[in-house]
Amino acid sequence: MPEDERTIAAARRKWEKDRVAPGLKRGGERREQFTTSSGIEIKRAYDPDDLEGLDFLRDDGFPGEYPFTRGVQPTMYRGRLWTMRQYAGFGDAEESNRRYRYLFANGQTGLSVAFDLPTQMGRDADHPLARGEVGRVGVSIGSIADMETLLAELPLDKISTSMTINSTAATLLALYLVTAEKRGVGWDKINGTIQNDVLKEYIARGTYIYPPRGSMRIITDIFAFASKEVPNWNTISISGYHIREAGSTAAQELAFTIADGIAYVEAAVKAGLEVDAFASRLSFFFNVHNNFFEEIAKYRAARRMWARIMKERFKAADERSMMMRFHAQTAGSTLTAQQVDNNVVRVTMQALAAVLGGAQSLHTNSKDEALALPTENSALLALRTQQVIANETDVTDTVDPLGGSYYVESLTREIEKKALGYLAAIDDLGGAVAAIERGYMQREIQNAAFIYQREIEMKRRVIVGVNEFTSGDAPPGDILKVNPAVEERQRARLERVRAERNQAAAREAVARVEAVARDDGNLMPPIIAAVRAYATLGEIADAMRRVFGEYKPINEV
Repeated sequence: MPEDERTIAAARRKWEKDRVAPGLKRGGERREQFTTSSGIEIKRAYDPDDLEGLDFLRDDGFPGEYPFTRGVQPTMYRGRLWTMRQYAGFGDAEESNRRYRYLFANGQTGLSVAFDLPTQMGRDADHPLARGEVGRVGVSIGSIADMETLLAELPLDKISTSMTINSTAATLLALYLVTAEKRGVGWDKINGTIQNDVLKEYIARGTYIYPPRGSMRIITDIFAFASKEVPNWNTISISGYHIREAGSTAAQELAFTIADGIAYVEAAVKAGLEVDAFASRLSFFFNVHNNFFEEIAKYRAARRMWARIMKERFKAADERSMMMRFHAQTAGSTLTAQQVDNNVVRVTMQALAAVLGGAQSLHTNSKDEALALPTENSALLALRTQQVIANETDVTDTVDPLGGSYYVESLTREIEKKALGYLAAIDDLGGAVAAIERGYMQREIQNAAFIYQREIEMKRRVIVGVNEFTSGDAPPGDILKVNPAVEERQRARLERVRAERNQAAAREAVARVEAVARDDGNLMPPIIAAVRAYATLGEIADAMRRVFGEYKPINEV
């Protein structure tokens, strides 16, 4: 041990004997053991010995340089703030468009579209399974007519649009492209992201349609098409957010998200794509939970892990292929229906963690979302939260401000170690798709969620206003309610679209989607042709259902 390390070790022993031990005798500590959500033990204090083996240039380096631990841009927020992308959408296209224009007028810098469950599941608004769900948790989109209304008056060549859509991502991208085309905006002038991450739907969320292997075919077709035709579009946002919302730990969120990313890259390479032709358009989507330092460390570890995986495992040569760019959203699962104003504090701290962790874009949840979709006022307050952090705290003035912290650097390494352990187990099972089919990740998340809930019920974990500091506050009365008439209006709009279109052209276009799904052609061109012919989202999804079938979870088989 070098002399300075021996000195620190001796000083630590003296501190524990002379300072810590008497203090523990007088009153002890609040808990016998302190751990993060991932089960990493939190020491009483950290010092240089906790960074033993850390090589600054190899493991951290400088911002904007491999392995990007400290950020993907050399100047980060000193040059440009993160995109403030408030997730919104409800009712029909007209209502959602009004909300988007309201948020942009108040300083939002990116569009983020929420779709209702029928749209996510490939069902038209007049399908029997859509009844009661149209416009409830997002906007209902049935055809190109709806998409044109949704995007009315929004400058598609100047804004960045994120669409949270997975199983029907190919069709929603096609709808966006055709809308831009009809407005004279070239596909090379638009930029944004489709979530397009179906693997996490099987793991955590449930809005899947087709079995995994059919879904992977659609995803790689999107990669191949967009790399040539829509060069500035992010073709996937590999999502840990919903994995965390389902109850995972931070380490599980990181590991399972990266495992899905590996599966997508492997599928694209197997389909004949060069890594550096598509990898720079991959993006990620992470949760921001309550453990402030663990979340910051998670993002730093994520960038380092992804950079090394892309360089060493996939032999990427372009540095842009190694950069993990990510969107973050504050944790919906931490919002409480009790004492909703407390959610403003939770969201503020979570948003600050995302910024200190180097997010490229951010959504802040509204305080009333445990009860309903947000009102305009609560959505505006959530946006203002980001603007205050960006403009009044000065946390954006230096890059990676917590880099070098004994605790944060140690935690970054520990989370990375745990995540790599999960990745090794997934590789042993044959990769993410095989692990999903065997229920491995699902079981791990269920176990973690059970432990977390038990801690709350036993008051080992305090949730203010829920299991401690309760005051019997009544819930607010001014929550958003979606008008049931939205469903009838949407059904009538679909009926008009079907009545007024060229029926033969629509039938032929849908038949072409089915035919290409049966062979090995790229699905994007026929889907775009079907959209131009005013085929509905449900008709296009059904064409592929007839080829790929529908996925049934393990417990339903």
